[in-house]
Amino acid sequence: MEPESLEIPVELAGQGSVSGLLDLPQADSGRCVLLLAHGAGAGATHPFLQAVAQGLAARGLAVLRFHYAYAEHALREGRQRPPDRRPVLESVHQSALNTLRARFPDRRVLLGGKSMGGRIGTYLAAGGADCAGLVLVGYPLHPPGRPEKLRSEHFGTIAQPALFLQGTRDALCDLELLTPALETWGGRVTLHVVEGADHGFEVLKKSGRTHAEVIEEICDAIDEWERATFPL
Repeated sequence: MEPESLEIPVELAGQGSVSGLLDLPQADSGRCVLLLAHGAGAGATHPFLQAVAQGLAARGLAVLRFHYAYAEHALREGRQRPPDRRPVLESVHQSALNTLRARFPDRRVLLGGKSMGGRIGTYLAAGGADCAGLVLVGYPLHPPGRPEKLRSEHFGTIAQPALFLQGTRDALCDLELLTPALETWGGRVTLHVVEGADHGFEVLKKSGRTHAEVIEEICDAIDEWERATFPL
């Protein structure tokens, strides 16, 4: 099923909107809806994000992907741009959340994202954004090679339940550092470890698994967590 294209109004000088893609289940399930933000190096149409969104829609979850402003510019201009500063990222992310909530006013909304997109979602939740839970795919706990610079100082202020999906070879998330960081999370937290996966959830050929199988594992984990955490 092809995703529905949306224009998301944003409050930015010189830019009135960013584009979004809404993947819908074939039947109305009444379950949570997920806002799935992209990482720093790829936009909402990245094959990994697309596969996850489609996999979740097939399991009954509506998923909205969107471009941050810099990614929208890159899409229109045909050239790469660096990510915007955090206040701009948060503003666009909040606009996408508002759009999703307006589309599904009676549903519980989950803030989700890959890498940077998940991180921005946690900042919104820490700031009081109206969401039921968080789904964080490859959370960037620290910059590459700088494990001392943890990005978890705000975890204790987030009361909503969260699911973290992390690979064992992720250069941006040392699992030995993530475990104590998650102990500071303000609500219930679940960690799903993907064996052998790097930050992009690619696995080595010797693992005997394919990237598609890893994506299936990720979608299954999100689906099972959502059903257990938010039963109908």
